[in-house]
Amino acid sequence: MRIANHNDRAALVTGEAGAERVVDVEAASGGRFGPDLPALYRDWPEFTAWARDRDRTADAEHAAALDRALLGAPSPAPRQVFAVGLNYRAHAAESGFEAPDGLPPVFTKYSSSFTGPDTTVTIPAGGDVDWEVELVVVLGRRGHRVDVEAAWSHVAGLTVGQDVSERVSQLRGPAPQFGLGKSFPGFSPQGPWLVTPDEFADPDDLELGCDINGEQVQQGRTRDLVFPVPALIAELSRTVTLHPGDVIFTGTPAGVGLGREPRRFLRPGEHLRSWVGGIGELHQTFRAAADGR
Repeated sequence: MRIANHNDRAALVTGEAGAERVVDVEAASGGRFGPDLPALYRDWPEFTAWARDRDRTADAEHAAALDRALLGAPSPAPRQVFAVGLNYRAHAAESGFEAPDGLPPVFTKYSSSFTGPDTTVTIPAGGDVDWEVELVVVLGRRGHRVDVEAAWSHVAGLTVGQDVSERVSQLRGPAPQFGLGKSFPGFSPQGPWLVTPDEFADPDDLELGCDINGEQVQQGRTRDLVFPVPALIAELSRTVTLHPGDVIFTGTPAGVGLGREPRRFLRPGEHLRSWVGGIGELHQTFRAAADGR
């Protein structure tokens, strides 16, 4: 099942690639669910039961053509956003670190940086803007001290994310500013929609990658995560209570600009395409800040 944030309304996505349609959840459910995405995650078990058992012959009455320009982040207002660093061994190595023995570094990306899948992003004046494709998890159940074996049952779905990172402000001393350096406007594109875990043959082994103007710069598989999705949920929930709609950026594979020799960063006019197999693509075009801002 695919769920989208379409024109700030919850929608089911139907149809084949390139010909997708959206079914408005509020209309199709007679007002039982939707249009609010945060409320949908709070009612996730009930919603998914309805969505799977609904009368699909009535979908056409509440369906419209999908417009990618109207897509937003699948969970636009999470209570918590977790971002995980150094969660692929090769990326840890290119960053000058050993792979973590315990839980990798955890920081946040502020939700004001959230956008949908197709956007234009401004490069801050004087900034070095980097790319980090990631599998993003949205939670559908509250949990504290979740067992690894039960962790997937807490996942509403998976989507594609970019942890766009401005390295100058991120790494400027006296201590790194990960949250701020990764939360400029447009720095957290996600989408194009959420895909429920049952849609994948193996949700722990998905291919992901990105390219710049057609040149591949990252490619990896989530089976290589140091802490896979279930382990991340279990470890995070040892400390905090996880809530429906919470978002987890699970980490990026090797190939970021900061780890290259010479270093490479995004330039105005460049196009970044990011993807996760079985989910879809993001498309970001970068522009210079106007008047040095």
